Amino acid sequence: MNAATQLRQLLARPEIVVAPGAYDGLTARLVQQAGFSAVYMTGAGTAAARGFPDFGLLGMSEMVENAAVLARSVDIPLIADADTGYGNELNVTRTVREFESRNVAAIHIEDQVFSKRCGHLDGKEIVERNEFLAKIRAAVAARRHPDFTIIARTDARAVVSLEEAITRANLALEAGADMAFVEAPQTREEVATIPREVGGPCLLNLVPTGRTPLLPFAEAEALGYRMVILPGLLLKASIEACDTVLQDVQREGQMPAPRMDATVAALFRRLGADEWSALRQHFQQSHQE
Repeated sequence: MNAATQLRQLLARPEIVVAPGAYDGLTARLVQQAGFSAVYMTGAGTAAARGFPDFGLLGMSEMVENAAVLARSVDIPLIADADTGYGNELNVTRTVREFESRNVAAIHIEDQVFSKRCGHLDGKEIVERNEFLAKIRAAVAARRHPDFTIIARTDARAVVSLEEAITRANLALEAGADMAFVEAPQTREEVATIPREVGGPCLLNLVPTGRTPLLPFAEAEALGYRMVILPGLLLKASIEACDTVLQDVQREGQMPAPRMDATVAALFRRLGADEWSALRQHFQQSHQE
């Protein structure tokens, strides 16, 4: 089953889909091994892993390349950040086809100007409604598999108002988007208002120390959200863990005691070492026979 169909089946269930953010093959595998049914490719994490802040400094090819790594590393559907679509309607058309050809299940496209900024930073700018809706129409027309999910993200809450953001979300759904993503609601009341006033499935983005209250997933589900993404979860945890162990090395002047009770071989097993070893053994036996 292709990833897009997998995601559609998950969204058809009553339970909310929770997709922790990953930024490379390792973190994507960790999400799957932890038992989650979907994984999200964070744009901020993708940029950070390349040494950049989330200021729209990566292009489509870099984002697609990273999405391909994540998608091939897991058996669960991948939802990917596609920023602004990287240009006009023609660029959006190519963007959709490039992500879809890598077995990505869904992408979201936003209404910020290029180059964009993290949705939880100040200083954002948005395009006119018609430009945003033209991109959404192009994205919907470009997909080759009907299950590939197009998520329309609007950052209008921070730039104009929540009312404008909800209007844009509804217009995007009318234009063919499968899900609405109103970025950065600032209170629990605003979080509750969005699925009540948006006429279609809604996604909630929960960012550590961001602008949106970090409510429990069950509460988000009760409010009517169909998906929760956690973009900064593993990125923040990785930075904290790296800072801690590096400080330990500086302080102690030696390798610190491991916090994980796992051998080198056990670590590689989490990356599929047993499957690769079995594959080599299979071909060696075939030659002997």
